[in-house]
Amino acid sequence: MNELLYKQEAFAIIGAAMEVYNQIGPGFLEAVYQETLAIEMRSRGIPFQEQQAIDITYKGQTLRHKYIHDFFAYGKIIIEIKAIKKLSSIEDAQLLNYLKATNMRLGLLINFGHPEDLVWKRKIL
Repeated sequence: MNELLYKQEAFAIIGAAMEVYNQIGPGFLEAVYQETLAIEMRSRGIPFQEQQAIDITYKGQTLRHKYIHDFFAYGKIIIEIKAIKKLSSIEDAQLLNYLKATNMRLGLLINFGHPEDLVWKRKIL
């Protein structure tokens, strides 16, 4: 049986996001979820960096343009948050491109904007 990549870490992050969604629900701008998720992850002892530039490489060369992540947790998980009604293939592709560009293996796409429930996806490169 295959074990999920970074299972415990991802579970902790999604738990924090669920708490944020349960407390404030949908309807806020992404910046509000950025701040509240940071508060929740900090209170749970989840190590993270917030909105920092990460180098993007192409054929071994570092590009001038940097990728600004929403969160980078445990030194190995990219977290992209959204506050939109429904995720599309565009958001999936964006996260996969970030994983490729940064050589990270796991990304979490978390959408706080769905009117009925928190929506999240694991993306593995």
